Amino acid sequence: MTTEAPEIKIVDSYRIACDGGEGALGHPRVWLLIPQTEGFVECPYCDAKYIHRDFEGKV
Repeated sequence: MTTEAPEIKIVDSYRIACDGGEGALGHPRVWLLIPQTEGFVECPYCDAKYIHRDFEGKV
């Protein structure tokens, strides 16, 4: 049995919302703030990793 890697999304904003993306099967919407020093944040529910476009390929 294999575990799928968390989803990685490239975004243009430092403040983003994540709801799991599966409608009723997702999770509660949470607002996440990408630290401008790190360039990414991970959703505490679904482990999706959001990378700001300025940091693409650097993290």
